[in-house]
Amino acid sequence: MIPLPRSWLLTSAMLVGTALGVLAGVAFTVLVRSPIRPDFVIALVVGIPTVTGMAVVLLSGRRWVTMVGAFILAMAPGWFGVLVAIQVASGG
Repeated sequence: MIPLPRSWLLTSAMLVGTALGVLAGVAFTVLVRSPIRPDFVIALVVGIPTVTGMAVVLLSGRRWVTMVGAFILAMAPGWFGVLVAIQVASGG
């Protein structure tokens, strides 16, 4: 059984995770200038936080560990959203 924290704590962790994902997406877009294949970038941006976050949530034994897993899991949509917004704005 996955120990769930209070709903407002879980929601807050996910909100902060999404915001950090947006910031990470902007920062890495500014810092990395070498051409990288888009499918590889999408796999990294969506895959790594999703797999890591799900593993932490599924293997958690404490409520705060579940909250950390949700935080990591919520980074993927924020980061991916920034990449999509940049691609749309650049006309690609």
